[in-house]
Amino acid sequence: MSIQPHLTVDESQVSDKVIVCGEPDRVNRIASLLQNPIPVAENREFRLFNGEYRGQPITVCSTGIGAPSMLIALEELIECGAKSVVRVGSAGALQTHIALGELIVAEGAVRDDGGSLSYVPANYPATADFQLLSKIDHFLSQQPRPYHIGIVRSHDSFYRDDELEICRKWNKKGILGADMETSSLLTVGRLRGVKTASILNNVVLFQADVKEGINQYVDADTVMMDGERMAAKAALEALTTV
Repeated sequence: MSIQPHLTVDESQVSDKVIVCGEPDRVNRIASLLQNPIPVAENREFRLFNGEYRGQPITVCSTGIGAPSMLIALEELIECGAKSVVRVGSAGALQTHIALGELIVAEGAVRDDGGSLSYVPANYPATADFQLLSKIDHFLSQQPRPYHIGIVRSHDSFYRDDELEICRKWNKKGILGADMETSSLLTVGRLRGVKTASILNNVVLFQADVKEGINQYVDADTVMMDGERMAAKAALEALTTV
C-alpha cells in the first residue's frame, strides 16, 4: 500500500465517502457527529478522522486555505479511493439577504482561483454533482434554518486593494457568496470522475468588514457554529442516504 506524501495515509485508511473542510479544528467538530470517531493522521494543514454515520464509514479531512492545498488533499484522497467528497466550508455573503450562519449550497462556481486553472481553461464549468445536491436540498428543506442554492465565486485573496469593487461586481451578477476552495473541488472532482458538492456557512455579511466577520467566527459565535453543524449534518445525510 502506498502512503500519500501529504496526507500520510494509504487506501486502507480512507473511506469512499469524505467530508473536507479548511480548518483542522473543524475536523474535530464534524467528527463529533460520527460514531466511533478515530484520529487517523495529521501533517501540516491536513488532519484526518474516520468514523461511521448511519453505519457507513466516513472520512473527514482538513485541506487548509485555498485551492493549492485543497487540490493536494483531493488528489491524494482520490488516490486512496474517495468517490464522493462534500466540502463543509465558510464563505462571505455577496448578497444582502444572506444572514450570518445561513448556508449557501453551491450549484456551481465562478473559477477565479489559480489552482483549477492549472488543470483546465476557465470556460470548463465548475459544477456540483446533481445527486448530492438533491440530497442536500432535501435535508435542508426540512430544517428551520434558511439556506440558499446558487452560484458562488472562488478566489485566491480577499486582501486585494480592489476587493470591495470586485464584490460589488459579482453582487450585481447574482453570485451568492465567495470562498477560496469550492471551484477547485468541483472542477477537479469532475475531471477525475468523483462526485463533489460544497456547503458553505456564511460568516461575513455582504459589505461588512472581513476581519471582523472572521474574528466572530473564531470566537465561536453561536449562530455561525450552529450553521457549521447544520452544514456538516447535511453533508453526512447526503453522503449516506441511498
